[in-house]
Amino acid sequence: MSAPAGPAAGLRTVPFVPPAQRRPAEPAVLPTPPLEWAPAPVPVVPPLPAGLEAFRTRLAGAVREGGPLALGSVRSVSGLAVDVVGLVAGVGEVLEIGGDPERGVAGVRAEVVGVRAGVLACMPLGTADGLAAGDPVRRVARRLTARVGDGLLGRVLDGLGNPLDGRPLTGELTDVPLDAPPPPALDRQRVCEPLPLGVRVLDTLVPAGRGQRFGLFAGSGVGKSSLLSMVARGARADVVVLALVGERGREVREFLEDDLGPEGLARSVVVVATSDEPPLVRLRAAATATAVAEHFRDQGLDVVLMMDSLTRVATAQREIGLSVGEPPATRGFPPSVFAMLPRLLERAGPGVVGSITGIYTVLVDGDDHDEPVADAARSILDGHVVLDRKLATAGHFPSVDVLGSVSRVASRVTTPAQRADATAVRRALAARRDAQDLIDVGAYVRGADPLVDAAVDGAPSTRAFLTQPVEDLADPEHSWAALSGLAQLLDPDAGGAGDGSAAA
Repeated sequence: MSAPAGPAAGLRTVPFVPPAQRRPAEPAVLPTPPLEWAPAPVPVVPPLPAGLEAFRTRLAGAVREGGPLALGSVRSVSGLAVDVVGLVAGVGEVLEIGGDPERGVAGVRAEVVGVRAGVLACMPLGTADGLAAGDPVRRVARRLTARVGDGLLGRVLDGLGNPLDGRPLTGELTDVPLDAPPPPALDRQRVCEPLPLGVRVLDTLVPAGRGQRFGLFAGSGVGKSSLLSMVARGARADVVVLALVGERGREVREFLEDDLGPEGLARSVVVVATSDEPPLVRLRAAATATAVAEHFRDQGLDVVLMMDSLTRVATAQREIGLSVGEPPATRGFPPSVFAMLPRLLERAGPGVVGSITGIYTVLVDGDDHDEPVADAARSILDGHVVLDRKLATAGHFPSVDVLGSVSRVASRVTTPAQRADATAVRRALAARRDAQDLIDVGAYVRGADPLVDAAVDGAPSTRAFLTQPVEDLADPEHSWAALSGLAQLLDPDAGGAGDGSAAA
């Protein structure tokens, strides 16, 4: 039988494929032209002026602090500490207790100094009078900052950097943290250049270097403040930063007007926190002064930072530590005191550029130079100057105990000839001290020790060299020349002191 004729006779038969087994049709590939890529132009943003940049930084901080207002409350007020609950904050943040921001009523600001089991231990930056349980607490700042700038020269500030002299702060000021880290150890310059201080006995027998840190160890009433005023006026530095921490309120104005004077104040920044201030303000005064000194050092300037006194800074930290429950350790000082001291002292010294020469007074109770703060400071500092009460009582000013004082950088800031002269004078002073008991009772026989004979005969010249009126400032070249003459006078091999007529 023949195949049927018709339109389908010439068609190809396509087998049936189930949908599940069908392969998708491949898309047609069309030729595409090559792409040419070029980076988008980067817009050039001109730098902001310094003042506007500082405003932008402060505005960014305000925006970060914005958002929903979190409120806590005071749980208890005990002694110096205020316990706050219901608020999340870290150590170092600033809170405001009480007040009403909507009506412009300011509360009491406090800093978080401890956190335990959801309770914030806070120390007020002002008086805690009137605070009560249940008072609202709000966060106001992440950290305390200080405003620094060239406009601070000649100004007197409180412990938090606010002006005390009745005039507003002027010039371009920048906010910096109070607790800045010290420069990295390997980035610091070496201490190898002398820093004349204008005090003859210090410049020659206990020489200081730019970037050195040394302590002034003294009891009360031995001329410590007067010696600091001489250094503030006579130091060959660009800027002087002076921190008066825990001083009597009566003495501050006397020191500024009588001891420092207009000449010294003109190139100085003075930070004051008197003994009646809260302990946190006294502690922050030391950090504020150090932050100001760091600002000028980072500009490549040589700064002298004088702090009177380091002992009162440690006392403020002790009050804070004991108030928040730290256990007392060495003679009632909690561990936080001995952790705070190196953090504070290491911020001074040479930097990548510039230097901070730190001079810290240390009060020694009952002239005990081994008390905890003095012992800890001595181990950190690069030298120490001891003021002797017997010398001060005898009218010997400055009452520097040369044999008890030492500069650890003396060999790097003096010449061999200068060191030889200083050693000769020290040997004579030591010989005289060892024989003093025999001399006092008349038992010393002249000729028994030629060095003692020279020291006794040269005593008038030695005293003239070691003493100096407060209003006088010594020229370093003249001081070294006078030391050389005194060394020859006290050298028994050179013929002794003769009649002791050499003058300093």
